[in-house]
Amino acid sequence: MKTRKTAAKRFKITANGKLMHRCSNRNHLQMKKTKGRKRRLDWDTQVPAAHRKMMERMIAAV
Repeated sequence: MKTRKTAAKRFKITANGKLMHRCSNRNHLQMKKTKGRKRRLDWDTQVPAAHRKMMERMIAAV
């Protein structure tokens, strides 16, 4: 199966096999967000278990 390149750019698999993605809400309207909130949004987060199988299938060939 071919890799979906859009998924390959947005998700990565860690050495332990976790599937990670960037947090949303970090692109605009920064002034009304607190510094702490913006710092928390800097980190990658784990893909929820409900979506994990589908995302792994999308980037299977990576």
